[in-house]
Amino acid sequence: MPIWLRFLLVLWLAIGSAFAFSRDDASVDAVSAAELPREARQTLSLIKEGGPFPYERDGIVFGNFEKRLPLQQRGYYREYTVKSPWRRDRGPRRIISGERGEFFYTDDHYRTFRRIKE
Repeated sequence: MPIWLRFLLVLWLAIGSAFAFSRDDASVDAVSAAELPREARQTLSLIKEGGPFPYERDGIVFGNFEKRLPLQQRGYYREYTVKSPWRRDRGPRRIISGERGEFFYTDDHYRTFRRIKE
């Protein structure tokens, strides 16, 4: 095998591995619970108390299809609506909970997440 072909093969494997690693290792910023909007703190309390929840879809499985949260098996994450007073629909704000007790906040309908630190 010519040296240039070996080089291309190694380069292709390295680049492919880098993309696979970055996709699997989703990183998110952090936010303290105290910094969250009042409505998000209320939703977080309801989640910890087990409800009741004001929205029918609260508690459904969050699929993490865009892989913006750390990868887990399907069903690991659940989503909950954070009331947006200026909206008549559910709005863009959510808290996502993980089975191990971790929580993530998004205020832009899943485009970005911040891990909630308590």
